[in-house]
Amino acid sequence: MKKQVYNPFLPVNECIPDGEPHVFGDRVYLYGSHDKEGGETFCMLDYTVYSAPVDDLSDWRREGVTYRAEQDPDYSCSDRKFMYAPDVVRGNDGRYYLYYCMSGRDGNGGYFGPISVAVCDTPAGQYEYLGFVRYKDGTPMKKYVCFDPGVINDSGVIRVYYGTQYDFEERKDFPSEEYIKSEMNMFGKSREEILEYAEKDSVMGPVSVVLEDDMLTVKEEPKHIIPYRVKGTDFEEHPFFEASSIRKVGKKYYFVYSSQKNHELCYAVSDYPDRDFRFGGTIVSNGDVGLGGRKDADRLNMTGTTSIENINGQWYVFYHRLTHKSDYSRQACAERITIAEDGSIRQVEMTSCGLNGGALKTEGTYPAVIACNLTNGHMPHGSNKIYTDSFPNCTHRDEDRFIGEICNDTIIGYKYFDFGGEVKFSVTVRSESGGKFEISDELNGAPKAVLEISPAKDWTEFSVPLDMGKGVKPLFLKFIGKDAELKEIAFGE
Repeated sequence: MKKQVYNPFLPVNECIPDGEPHVFGDRVYLYGSHDKEGGETFCMLDYTVYSAPVDDLSDWRREGVTYRAEQDPDYSCSDRKFMYAPDVVRGNDGRYYLYYCMSGRDGNGGYFGPISVAVCDTPAGQYEYLGFVRYKDGTPMKKYVCFDPGVINDSGVIRVYYGTQYDFEERKDFPSEEYIKSEMNMFGKSREEILEYAEKDSVMGPVSVVLEDDMLTVKEEPKHIIPYRVKGTDFEEHPFFEASSIRKVGKKYYFVYSSQKNHELCYAVSDYPDRDFRFGGTIVSNGDVGLGGRKDADRLNMTGTTSIENINGQWYVFYHRLTHKSDYSRQACAERITIAEDGSIRQVEMTSCGLNGGALKTEGTYPAVIACNLTNGHMPHGSNKIYTDSFPNCTHRDEDRFIGEICNDTIIGYKYFDFGGEVKFSVTVRSESGGKFEISDELNGAPKAVLEISPAKDWTEFSVPLDMGKGVKPLFLKFIGKDAELKEIAFGE
């Protein structure tokens, strides 16, 4: 019998962000970066792959470490010791090729390139370093900004997509000395290079390059697939930032990317693999911005990126969420999506049920950290740091995973549960001063029940009868009190 599955869909102590899902054979494999739970910077751990049968997305299996940062020659001769967002493609020879970029701590040097490549005979075996993307004379290909590669085998043509983009060169005072120096430091390029690129378009922006069958050698020169300057275009409100990913759906090419808003995964569509892309829309926002009139300032969560994949006839978007009050412990989540007959993808909301195929049962115990909405009304919006100020967050201590730093008016949301009438609803909490949870099926809605919490230094279970009626509904807990930590929620008779 299939198990239930919820977001995050991997073990709650596992942090696999930037995930590229790919179906090879009868399994779907998730290739991503590997953050440390409670880590101090991005991507501290070696690549670890998870996979699941295409017909049972509740049964994820850890395939183990498939590639180590120390295998890259850059590891021993530079400060770039962390492997960032990878992608994997099956080559024309039947082997599997891993594309990635190395970076230093906190992203320093991550834009310097080149794009590294490793190879394996199986999708999740032990990959071996192969080389770097290069020109025919052996020099590394570093045109534009080599970052976050995505790759596709397009009917035998190997295409790699990469790049990053900031708005420096669209500002009125460019080329100021400040911006030029910023780009030189960030991208590891000379003043002359920056200005030469700027005359034609920019060193920044999404780029595509075609490789030879050896999976390393440049066959066609890199080129922008979307112009850098987006003001006045349909990309203006959602300009490219990073996380290039490419899929072919029928005869259309879908370019999936993280926008400069830093909370959404967007897509663009073209009849061609390397030009004429038009903005399509937002697929998912890690804050549900754009749904129900929600604005950027009303975000309910923080940043996230990844891609889409068709698994057993159903399309899904894979993304990640933040934990531990930083960008450094990101966890994989997923939602069902639909590609309409006209090619459009309607934005979906973040949920707790994700890959489950439907609402979760009002039976048994769930980790509190499967909450899909978490806010105190003024949450920070993500940054390359670990926050020291207090706000509710998913975190851990020893072997416990829980929502910590819950304060007055914190709202914790779960979407969705299938209610069948009255149940006993329980929470397992710690609280120095006690308080109460107001329980509702609407954000800021009238309480259906109030669960009183007594002061408790150790994890303690508190229960209340709860009648939400019948049907599929969200579950919102609003805390009234000074402090609390929430480990589990549970349903019983």
